[in-house]
Amino acid sequence: MPDQRPVPPRPALPTDARGMIGNMKTTALVSLRGSIDFMCFPRIDSPAIFAGLLEPSRGGAFTIEPTFEGANVKQMYLPDTNVLLTRFMTPEGVCELLDFMPVPEDGSGADAAAPLPNCVIRVVRIVHGRMAFRMRCEPRFDYARGAHTAHIDKNGGVDFHAAANAGSESGTQLRLNSTLPLALDHGAAHAEFELSHGETAGFVFGDAEGLREKSFDCEAALTDTIRYWRSWSAQSTYRGRYREVVMRSALTLKLLSSSEHGAIVAAPTFGLPEALDGSRRWDYRFTWIRDAAFSVYALLRLGYTGEARHFMTWIAGRSRLCDSDGSLNVMYTIDGKEPPEETEITALSNGNGVAGVPLVGNAARDQVQLDVYGALLDAIYLYNKYGAAISHDGWRDVTRTVDYVVEHWREPDHGIWEFRNGLRPLLHSRLMCWVTVDRALRLAEKRSLPAPLKRWFDTRDAIHADIHEHFWNEELNAFVQTPDSQRLDASALMMPLVRFIGPTDPRWLGTLDAIGSELKVDPLIFRYTRGTTLDGLPGIEGGFSACSFWYAEALARAGRVDEGRLVFEKMLAYANHVGLFSEEVATSGEALGNFPQALTHLALISAAYQLDRNLDKVHIPWT
Repeated sequence: MPDQRPVPPRPALPTDARGMIGNMKTTALVSLRGSIDFMCFPRIDSPAIFAGLLEPSRGGAFTIEPTFEGANVKQMYLPDTNVLLTRFMTPEGVCELLDFMPVPEDGSGADAAAPLPNCVIRVVRIVHGRMAFRMRCEPRFDYARGAHTAHIDKNGGVDFHAAANAGSESGTQLRLNSTLPLALDHGAAHAEFELSHGETAGFVFGDAEGLREKSFDCEAALTDTIRYWRSWSAQSTYRGRYREVVMRSALTLKLLSSSEHGAIVAAPTFGLPEALDGSRRWDYRFTWIRDAAFSVYALLRLGYTGEARHFMTWIAGRSRLCDSDGSLNVMYTIDGKEPPEETEITALSNGNGVAGVPLVGNAARDQVQLDVYGALLDAIYLYNKYGAAISHDGWRDVTRTVDYVVEHWREPDHGIWEFRNGLRPLLHSRLMCWVTVDRALRLAEKRSLPAPLKRWFDTRDAIHADIHEHFWNEELNAFVQTPDSQRLDASALMMPLVRFIGPTDPRWLGTLDAIGSELKVDPLIFRYTRGTTLDGLPGIEGGFSACSFWYAEALARAGRVDEGRLVFEKMLAYANHVGLFSEEVATSGEALGNFPQALTHLALISAAYQLDRNLDKVHIPWT
């Protein structure tokens, strides 16, 4: 009689046991088990259709895996592409699973002559021996809250229809095409099949209307997609010693950009906890002005002026539509609208209680974060330097925003860390207000543009004095987070990076040493003192990955190149197996927070550039 004992569930994979694919419309995460267990559709900020990463039993997934238990698995990107290769190895055979989203040759996401459907393509190849597989495609509409039906049509494809009351975007229907026969099981498509050396199977999943109208040659689509990504990668001007990790970071930033709108999102995910207790589950699938502007800086560094131009067009639209006083929102959806209200998704809570409930939407949309203007003006200044000159209308919008900062820089705000327990005067916000006015002055003088120069000069000098008088702590020999406090803040690491203070100024060196003493655990830099109740939130978060790269760059700029290089190299060890970084890292090594995060990858690019300069003994004037 066969063994009827239940098979125990497999342990959950770590968050970062995944690679990312995408088409500049949306993205998907593919696990080391061959499962697409996180994907939003049709856009990156649309409701999730696969969220098994958050809740394996109800979230939904699209899995292709060997029936052989215990297969050895390796995952990699094809060189200079975002085509993900997962290799399964057993005593009987070796399989390659190739995952990608097709993009047109120009990368626009649309070709009028032959539009490409918004979809995922999965190709299974046997390169040695033979192997048996199971495939199961089980979408869950509207963050696993909506019901759906499924049926097989006369061509053998499976259509998934959301119920009329499902909250998914209007008209979103999904389809799975396959080179193999498919069957249905409780609303999921499934198949079991066996392949031998040289045989392949293909699966295409995505927009139902597009896939009904177009039959796909999976191998031809793979060839075209590889060609596109390698052509894009070849445009990089970076030739330094860290080319592989810098290129992977650039490819990641490209996936987080919108081909249609030019916006760049902070991360492709929501609900991944920043603390080991399952708390701090925010939604990062929006465009933060700050993070996107920093991304422009990183892409300009690599020679990608087209991406910078596309974002500048997007932000120009936000500036034209901003409030009459020149103020901007903290964040936007990729098409420039206000993000939705913050909502708990209990269907994906995984039974972890209140602390473990993922959130969609983001309440920080309503916050005051004065630092965003500095990031924006720095990006505008650099794009004028390395890209194209600002237009008359663009300068008019810039002056309106700078005047807003001139009027409001003394006010408390929520800051870069988006504190949810009140407003306070913050060093980083004052610093970036200084950057706002400084870059506007530089631009006005270099381009002879009309501006209230005396007022701006006076304001810049007043902010400079305010930071030195009120945020300097003699006892700590360091700049502190708020006036008259003892609290250090890792965002102070931006001070020499934005050229507010010289990298070897005694006050800065004191601050750098204080951060290294108080906020550092090996290479990990915490945003502020570990275990603090400063932000009013539960849970103890990990080291903030971007801060660690800022620290490495600050060390290098201060002439402590060996220290900076060691921090940088240690941080590279926290990348996952395909070179992607999470938002945070626990002291025990676990990836925390949304994954992968744009801010981390752009900070890596900046630090790599600085280390190359130092190690190559290239002198850059302080100008």
